[in-house]
Amino acid sequence: MKTLSAHSLLSAALLSFALSGCKKTPAPPAPAPVAAAPAPTPAPTPASTPAATPEAAAAPGATVSDPVTANGVTTQSTLGTGKTVEWALKQGEIKDDPSGQWPSAATASSAYNDAKDQQRFAPWQATGVPNVDQAGDNANAWDPKTPDGGIEWLDLLYPKPMPATGVRIRESANGGAVVKVDLIDEDNHLHPLWSGTDPTKALNYFMLTFPKTTYKVSHVKITLATNLIPGENEIDAVQLVSSEK
Repeated sequence: MKTLSAHSLLSAALLSFALSGCKKTPAPPAPAPVAAAPAPTPAPTPASTPAATPEAAAAPGATVSDPVTANGVTTQSTLGTGKTVEWALKQGEIKDDPSGQWPSAATASSAYNDAKDQQRFAPWQATGVPNVDQAGDNANAWDPKTPDGGIEWLDLLYPKPMPATGVRIRESANGGAVVKVDLIDEDNHLHPLWSGTDPTKALNYFMLTFPKTTYKVSHVKITLATNLIPGENEIDAVQLVSSEK
């Protein structure tokens, strides 16, 4: 066996050290990739809710109420207190309507007058054109005998019987008591027209519009329930409307 010299041993050691320094130190393992957080999904945009449309208010200066139709008859009332231009114009428009006529005679269930003065509040006060200019008790209108007494009626005769399309009742004191309206033809046959709730506030017209009658109307009979509206329930005039003149 050969004995290695000290010089040989030193050379071998240096060579071994040099070779070991040439080896790559393995890189530390790369950290596991972190999964990217998913992008937030935008919340769905709520569908826009249309703004609520406010209920239509009565137009300033309105002259008639909204129409109500039942059984072929449309009812309305004029509006106002007699202190506006619009009210005066509407009243004049009705009074001068060429399609309307005013009664020439009248009878009633009762009248608020006495033996000393048969003219005041008599049924005939409801004939002719309107002549009450202010709401309230007025001797130029028909007034039943007993305030709040119950059922009363007014029968009006027209000078020219014609097929009719409307009736306009001018209530001059404590309106709203009309509960029934009938039409009477030339042969004195009664034709029920309307019954219900009267929305009128005096001094205004309660207006009924309907398809043209197949008969000629000669009378209009109006029934009131005076117990419904406290106080004197008075009628100034009643216009019969026809499409034929």
